[in-house]
Amino acid sequence: MRGDMEMGKSLHDPSTQGAARAAKRERSFELSLPALVKGLDAAGRKFEEQTSVCGISAQEVSFRLKARLIIDSRVTLFLDIPRTLILESPLRMVLSGAVVYVRFEEGNGKLQFVAVRLDRGFRLHPNSLPPA
Repeated sequence: MRGDMEMGKSLHDPSTQGAARAAKRERSFELSLPALVKGLDAAGRKFEEQTSVCGISAQEVSFRLKARLIIDSRVTLFLDIPRTLILESPLRMVLSGAVVYVRFEEGNGKLQFVAVRLDRGFRLHPNSLPPA
């Protein structure tokens, strides 16, 4: 009985909750993957821009753009995934999401660093098209 009470107490202990939260952190990968980004810029005009992904996780993707974006802008990304030892043919992954962070980079050719919170769904297509 005493063991059950201690177990119940430890489940509500903030230190164990923090450990559980830390274990749920997602993995983020820093990589350079060619991408095409489409959406509406800060002025409401359609844009389409070639870039490279800086980092990606299950929930977010980051990249640099010349097009000016604002928080909550919706964008669609087309990522070209190259052929590898495991992947027999190249794929194109289509992701979408909302901009959650924008930082103007002064000395970087008027580029913005952009982070996008990804929607849950994505599509994979055979990539017989030229790279995005």
